[in-house]
Amino acid sequence: MPIFTADDRERLRAELVSAAKKDPNLCGAAHTGSAASSRLDRWSDIDLVLCLASAASHEQVVAEWTERLYHLGAVAHVDVMHGATLYRVFLLKNTLQVDVSFWLAQDFGAIGPNFRLIFGEANPPRPAPQPNPHALIGMAWLYALHVRSSLERGRILQAEYMLSGMRNHICELTCLRCGVIAAQGRGLDDLPVAERDTAAVCLPRSLEPRELKRAFQKAMQALLEELRHVDRELEGRLSGPLRDLAE
Repeated sequence: MPIFTADDRERLRAELVSAAKKDPNLCGAAHTGSAASSRLDRWSDIDLVLCLASAASHEQVVAEWTERLYHLGAVAHVDVMHGATLYRVFLLKNTLQVDVSFWLAQDFGAIGPNFRLIFGEANPPRPAPQPNPHALIGMAWLYALHVRSSLERGRILQAEYMLSGMRNHICELTCLRCGVIAAQGRGLDDLPVAERDTAAVCLPRSLEPRELKRAFQKAMQALLEELRHVDRELEGRLSGPLRDLAE
């Protein structure tokens, strides 16, 4: 089976939208993701929001739409919950990703900039929740502790894994500071050049212990820089121990 084309995706999107409009258990639908913005390209997936006419029909609607997607070529799915909203993510055999989310009527509406109503009535937009920078800092130094212990024990793959976790949280802090999307690295390529370069030098170029230590030290420098922007008092308490940690 060949990899999907943009035409394949748009034909399927049209079929799903048509089915949503005919479904008596739905009172609204919307596009999210790249289809609701100017970023739709060859590799975009389908993000379809469905609004339930009644909470009582939730299980029936999910079951019917799951059966529909498998009939249309799905080979697997995974569920992600966000509050009361179920995001069922399907993988089709042509490698297309289709995200179908099932929303209660009181929650149906934009929680970010990428929301385009298909039919129904949406609630007023709500700001998307942002990560807590102090929580990100805490997770970054927690991962850093495990980078050090893994390196000292010669646990090279574990050290790289922990370094990746540390770096990801630092990158989220940078994205928050620069006003780009922080989740899942989606805003990293939209950062200013200097910040992109900083993120890049934190990547290890090999699994050699010396190279992992170099990348660890660069990541620690980046974490300390983000600390300065978030909380100077916390920076004062953490800077000494964190610098010692990376040496």
